[in-house]
Amino acid sequence: MSDDAQADAGTAEGQGPVEISEDLARHLENKREELFEKFEIRDEFPDEVLEEAEDRTQDVQSEITGEIDEREDLRELTTWTTDPIDAQDFDDALSVEERDDEYVLWVHIADVTHYVHPESAMWAEAVERSNTVYLPGYTIHMLPPVLAESVCSLVPNEERFAHTVEMHLDKETLTYETIDIYKSVIESDERLTYSQAENRLEDPDAPLHDENVLVHELADRMHEQRKEDGSLVLNPSRDRAHTIIEECMLKANKAVTHTLMWDRGVEAMYRVHPQPSPDEWSKALQEIQDLDGVSIPGDTWEDPRKAVNATLEEAPGRQLDKIQWAVMKVMPRARYMNDPFGGHHALNFEIYGHFTSPIRRLSDLINHWIVYQNDVPENLVELCDRASDKQKDAEQCEREYKGFLQEVGLDPMAVNNRGIEVVDEDEAEKTL
Repeated sequence: MSDDAQADAGTAEGQGPVEISEDLARHLENKREELFEKFEIRDEFPDEVLEEAEDRTQDVQSEITGEIDEREDLRELTTWTTDPIDAQDFDDALSVEERDDEYVLWVHIADVTHYVHPESAMWAEAVERSNTVYLPGYTIHMLPPVLAESVCSLVPNEERFAHTVEMHLDKETLTYETIDIYKSVIESDERLTYSQAENRLEDPDAPLHDENVLVHELADRMHEQRKEDGSLVLNPSRDRAHTIIEECMLKANKAVTHTLMWDRGVEAMYRVHPQPSPDEWSKALQEIQDLDGVSIPGDTWEDPRKAVNATLEEAPGRQLDKIQWAVMKVMPRARYMNDPFGGHHALNFEIYGHFTSPIRRLSDLINHWIVYQNDVPENLVELCDRASDKQKDAEQCEREYKGFLQEVGLDPMAVNNRGIEVVDEDEAEKTL
């Protein structure tokens, strides 16, 4: 067995699918249909959208070959993706280099707007759906599967159109020296799972070891810098692979929205997160301070985000969920807005927005269009409200479906990580 296979075999994902009976499978299907109706989530794509998707993706490779000269050709640049083992769509890929006086970080994002534009049926359907809905063991895509899982997805060893964010970072401060956003052609060298990425970090002889070590060093510094600047970090024990992806995506998203606001001065789909009132923060901090075995460091009370960060690092593990919940209760929902003012409180970013997941989020798709065309949709405010509301619906749908899985004796996390297999009644009874 390869090291990567061993890495995955030791995880929940490597244990094989959760087995259920046909009767229980029908119950799950009925519950999904009930929730889809309740939250107005469309499971099936209209024929017009599927036909348009098929027509638009007839000869992908010859289209890429014909357009390489009009794009940056990055096929020789070492590039890879890192995603959960059950991921169906790969929005983003990484490349990294260390030079004498700078780091260069490339975040390559699926170029969905090459295929989906405001005059297309696929765009209208993406607006209708506004996001991909991920239920444990069941996915409702925002885009037709031929795009989401194949043509746009940055699968390994296949040439793909991408929208690349190339960031040159100062070695000392990690601030942006230059930001370039452009259309490219890439070819991912490998698709890593999170457990495989951890394995590559450990094994000096493994492919992509040096690249993963370098990008983790960079991501870890970005993470610590973000915390020092007052960004709220509710998950202090996140593993290295997740840290890499989270920090690189934050850096790319921030680069794009700064470019849109300061360099171009255009409206876009910005992510705005209001701050709790001082009284709400005081209430949350007092609730945390009163927990058994928990003490907020005295020098952090003036900045509640830093207070929470410091407390989470020292608190006993049994209290982490309670600390997180005390914070979440007072946090307003983040929303999409056509201007960034107010900033993103939890991240402590003056300007922020989403760009790195256009396969699964409407906001990112629209921001790709604005970056590419410098063309702001006339109904941008309406689109912001739509994306905000549908995200809330998707999260509530997921919560209720997870609750139902627990009611019928299934572990939502196991179903999510391992998937489901329908077997006959006798076999199912052995596993439940």
